[in-house]
Amino acid sequence: MIYLQLFWVFLQIGAVSFGGGYAMISMIRDQVLAHGWLREEELINMIAVSESTPGPIAVNMATFVGSSQGGLLGAIIATLGVVLPSFVIILLIAMAAKAFLSQKGVQAFLRGVRPCVVALIFGTGIVFFMTVLLGFQSTEIPLFPDYRGLILFEILLLVAFFSKVILKRKPTPVVMILISAGLGMMIYAI
Repeated sequence: MIYLQLFWVFLQIGAVSFGGGYAMISMIRDQVLAHGWLREEELINMIAVSESTPGPIAVNMATFVGSSQGGLLGAIIATLGVVLPSFVIILLIAMAAKAFLSQKGVQAFLRGVRPCVVALIFGTGIVFFMTVLLGFQSTEIPLFPDYRGLILFEILLLVAFFSKVILKRKPTPVVMILISAGLGMMIYAI
């Protein structure tokens, strides 16, 4: 039954993911593709929509995947699955926060998990860069770069760089998304 599958998959993702929504993306991607729920291109579009809508990206992705597979009930079940472990863990931690977080073993564990989270986020970014902008499918298939996407990416890098240098602050994600959407409409309409 699809509802049980959605709940179980997203419960597992929520239970073993450390570092927030971005760290979950690679696990969600692997599970969604393994179950055949979405194609790579659909997943990438869903990530873009999840990033652009209010709320945590992993929760948005779970909701979208659940909705695509089981309608409203599927969305609710997948979302519940991904947030339930965090809710329970945070509830337990909140009850014993001071004593728990001051333990040297807990601090060591959290310091040890941080590099893994960075690696997961970085690896996911590399995979998406190669897939979306360079057209990488496999080592047997030649690359089909998306030149307009590469131009858009370079423009966004320049905006971020000049904003940091001239304005002395990074542009907000909302500003970058709006600039990206506007440029995307102009560049891809050509």
